[in-house]
Amino acid sequence: MALSLDFRGKVVVVVGGTSGINRGIAELFAAHGAKVAVVSRKQEKVDNTVTRLRQLGADAMGFTADVRELETLEAGLQLVHGRFGDFDVVVSGAAGNFPVLANDMSGKAFKSVVDIDLRGTFHVMKAVYPLLRKPGASVINISAPQAFIPMKAQLHVCAAKAGVDMITRTLALEWGAAGVRVNSVVPGPTEGTEGMARLAPDENIRKMVARSVPLGRLGTPEDVGHACLFLASELGSFVTGTILPVDGGWSQNSCGGMSDYLGTAAIRTSAG
Repeated sequence: MALSLDFRGKVVVVVGGTSGINRGIAELFAAHGAKVAVVSRKQEKVDNTVTRLRQLGADAMGFTADVRELETLEAGLQLVHGRFGDFDVVVSGAAGNFPVLANDMSGKAFKSVVDIDLRGTFHVMKAVYPLLRKPGASVINISAPQAFIPMKAQLHVCAAKAGVDMITRTLALEWGAAGVRVNSVVPGPTEGTEGMARLAPDENIRKMVARSVPLGRLGTPEDVGHACLFLASELGSFVTGTILPVDGGWSQNSCGGMSDYLGTAAIRTSAG
């Protein structure tokens, strides 16, 4: 059997696909011939990303939606389906994060992250299932090391992303009979992302984080995108229910002291 990473004729939807890691994923699929649709809360970012995807040669479109609003998400995905047909690949990557200690966290703050990361993932799964190619579709949830490594000042994210990975594992069981594969990809510290800017806001901290990665560097959106290409291709046709770190070994190193750094930074912020 000939195996390739040729996605010509394939339909790829990237939720949260207008910035950072998710935009890098969308661009890689576009460069490999896919029809690509992106979803974001801001029209300007959607327009900018669609323009770039078309420059890469892709038939591309996008729409605005908040993953916390199921009906709006469903309506936009129906528009994509009407134009492109059944979805071959769905990447669910919407996320929210900010460091805050549990004792300083309001109920609203906790709910905000859980609503985006966990309920948002559920909404994406529920909205896309009727539109997936069956058999053959690949669904990829973007998770985080906090799903399985506890970190100070990350209670909300730890809880939400652990839930995302259990959504992945459960749906791998439920959807397997329809020929749909569901996996999670866990990025490590990644250059050029809002998350990295928020958690490591200056160059010295970024260098500290890079040194804590066993492979000695920060990741790139392309690193994560390459893993998604594998999972979505014939090469990954017997892979489902997997939680795949793409982090240079960072999680094997308990994320290199990031927990203590975030805890100390949150204490300083709380002290004002």
